[in-house]
Amino acid sequence: MSKPASAPEPRCPICRKPSVEAHAPFCSAACRDRDLLAWLDERYVVPGKALNEDEG
Repeated sequence: MSKPASAPEPRCPICRKPSVEAHAPFCSAACRDRDLLAWLDERYVVPGKALNEDEG
């Protein structure tokens, strides 16, 4: 019989190193902070129709 496939090891979404439980889903506080800064700098966006400021 073949061995059942195991779940892939979680990887850091920033650097792709193995994830560490203390900083999940990241590998370190540095990668966690880089992700937070990306959010604060508005580098992550959701595509959609642009809103006009004068529309309610």
